[in-house]
Amino acid sequence: MSTNVIMPQLGESVIEGTVSKWLKHEGDHINEFDPIMEVNTDKVDTEVPAPATGTLLKVYVAEGVTVASGTLLAVIGQSGEALPPAESESGHGFGSAPAPSSAPVVPPVTAAPTTSASTAVPGAQTRDLGFISPVVARLAAEFQVDLQQVQGTGQGGRITKKDVQTYLAQRPAAPAAAAEADLPPWEKPGEGDLFRPTELQFAQGQPAPTSSPAAAPPSPSVAADFIPVAGMRKLIAEHMVRSAATAPHVTTVFEADLSAVLAHQTAHQAAYARDGVTLTLTAYFVAAAVAALRAVPLVNSQWAGDKILLKHELNIGLAVSLDEGLIVPVLKRADEKSLLGLARAINDLAQRARAGALQPDEVQGGTFTLTNHGVSGSLLATPIINQPQTGILGVGVMQKRVVVINDAIAIRPMVYLTLTFDHRVLDGAVGDRFMRTLVETLTAWR
Repeated sequence: MSTNVIMPQLGESVIEGTVSKWLKHEGDHINEFDPIMEVNTDKVDTEVPAPATGTLLKVYVAEGVTVASGTLLAVIGQSGEALPPAESESGHGFGSAPAPSSAPVVPPVTAAPTTSASTAVPGAQTRDLGFISPVVARLAAEFQVDLQQVQGTGQGGRITKKDVQTYLAQRPAAPAAAAEADLPPWEKPGEGDLFRPTELQFAQGQPAPTSSPAAAPPSPSVAADFIPVAGMRKLIAEHMVRSAATAPHVTTVFEADLSAVLAHQTAHQAAYARDGVTLTLTAYFVAAAVAALRAVPLVNSQWAGDKILLKHELNIGLAVSLDEGLIVPVLKRADEKSLLGLARAINDLAQRARAGALQPDEVQGGTFTLTNHGVSGSLLATPIINQPQTGILGVGVMQKRVVVINDAIAIRPMVYLTLTFDHRVLDGAVGDRFMRTLVETLTAWR
C-alpha cells in the first residue's frame, strides 16, 4: 500500500513551506525516517524524513515551489506498484491516504482574514478565494488590494504572491498619486528624502512587492561574471525592498560609555564560563534594550493602518551573519531572563544559526531587532527596519576615544548606537527617550 508524503506544518505559525531540495528522486529506494527532502520556511531549511520504507514512486511538487501545509508532495510505495486514484488530502503531517493526481492538491483551507486587503467592492460579485497564504494576505493589506479583483493562477485558482504583484503592476495609479505633485520635496518618495536608509544590515526573509524599478542590464561591452540570485539572498533582497518602500525610516544616533559594562563583564566572565556560558557584550545590549522597551513600550509595536498594535511580549531578534547572508533568530520573552539567561540564550541561538540548526518558529515572532554591525569594524550604520516591527537597534564597534568628563579630558571605551524607527509610529522625541534610557542603563551598569 502506498504512503503519501505531505508538506508538514513546521511551526505553530508556519502554514506553508518551499521545497528547496529533493534528496531522493523518483525510483530511489528509501528507508523510513531517511531524509527525503529539504523544506525552507523563512530562510530556515529543515530536512523532512520519509514516512515509510519503499520506492519513491512519484514526485508532485518541484523544487522551488511553495505550497500549504498538508499538500501532497510525493508517493512512496513498492517498485512497480500502480498509483492509486487521485484523492484530496486535507490533513497535516504524514499520512497514508491515496495518492493525488499529477498536480499537487491544495487543502481546502478557509481563506485567511486579510482586514483591509479583502474589502469587497460594493456591488461586485464575490467568489470563494480558497486558501490565502500569509504572504498574499500581507501584500494585499499593505497595498489595499481587493483580492476579489485578482485572478489566481495557482493550483485550483489559488492566488499567489506573483498574482498580487502582477495586479499591482497593472493597477491604475491611486487617486492620491495625482496630488503628489503638490507635496513639498521632503514628502515626495525619492525626492529630497533625508531619511532614506543607506545601508542594508539585516534581513528576516519576508517576501516583498516588486514595486521598485527593474535593475538596468549590464553593459554588453563590459566583461562580467553572473551570480544567480536565489535562496537566502533573494529573500533578503525582497525583504529590504519591501521595508524601504513600506515605512518612512528615521535614524537617531547616540553614544555610550561602556566602562561600567566592561568592568562588570571582567568581574563575572569566569563565573559565567563555569556555567558553560560566554558572556558577550551582546547580552548587555539586549538587557539595556529590554529596559528601554519597558520604559517606552511604543517602540515595541507594529503599524497596522488605522491602529498601532502594542506587543505584550518582548521578543528580540538578533541578526547573525552567515556565509550566504544574514538570519535573525528571535530571543523570546527576553524580559523574563536574567543577564545569565540572556547570555546563554544568545550563545545557543548564534551557534545553531551558524550550524543551520534553527527551527522555523525560532526566526518568527520578533517585536524588536538588534544588529551588531560593529563585529566587522563598522562605526556607524543606519539599518533597515525588520518589518513589520517599528524599530531596530544598531550597535557599532567599541573603541577607546578621547572624551570630556567634568571639563577634563579622559579616554573611555565608547560605542555609537543607532535607533532606526518607523516615523508613522514614533516621533523623534519618543525615539530619543528610548535611546536615553538605553544609554543610561549601559553607562550606570551595576
